[in-house]
Amino acid sequence: MADQRWSTGDVQSYAEEYLTPVVSCQIYWAMSEWHFGENASCHALLEEAISIAKELKDMNSLAQTLSWAAGLAANEMNLAEVDRFASDLIELSTRHNFAFWLALGLVNRGWARSVSGDSAEGIAWIEQGIRDIRATGALLSLPYSLGRKAEALYLADRAAEALEAINEAEALVESHEIGDYWSRMHCLRGTFLATLGADETQIEALFCAAIRTAKEQKDVPLEKSAEKIYAEYRRQKASGSVGRGFRLPLW
Repeated sequence: MADQRWSTGDVQSYAEEYLTPVVSCQIYWAMSEWHFGENASCHALLEEAISIAKELKDMNSLAQTLSWAAGLAANEMNLAEVDRFASDLIELSTRHNFAFWLALGLVNRGWARSVSGDSAEGIAWIEQGIRDIRATGALLSLPYSLGRKAEALYLADRAAEALEAINEAEALVESHEIGDYWSRMHCLRGTFLATLGADETQIEALFCAAIRTAKEQKDVPLEKSAEKIYAEYRRQKASGSVGRGFRLPLW
């Protein structure tokens, strides 16, 4: 295991590596566990990644881990944890001038505040974070941030703007072939179109595509999330309420 090899001194880091490999391995291992539905081991691995980064006094890798931890907490709808990790990330990044990690901290904090009901301030933070990410040129992180912006806009009853954010996110996902975002993008687009009263056949196809994609990728949380959203859509459709207050059950 990566942490065992590191602890025995078998792994050497090189000067040009700006992220400690063992920390990155712990993060990716943790998130792989989460996608397979192994939540407990995922959290344990992320906590260990934070500990290793602190022990090594590697602040850049610590920022990386805090960012992933905030994203995981958002996926699990643990708003207090999102805000805590985002606040720690913002403080650390400000102190060490980590422009990219600071931007992601702003996005995650803004999302948490938006979901908590403070949409005006929350969306402003998300938008600032996205502007800062663009300034760094790190385009591969934009689909995640645009997705969070879309969710915040949707909860603020701005479904048309949310759809615009998803359009941009999907364009980036397609151009850069970021396959792990497709299921979530389909779910969000289907939900926004349902609120806007779009064609039911298109909406159904999007939700079915979200479920199918998650299954193909063996992504347990995304599959459950897509099925939950689709079931809620069908329930509200049967009651005649789709397009009149249909709401996305986030994760």
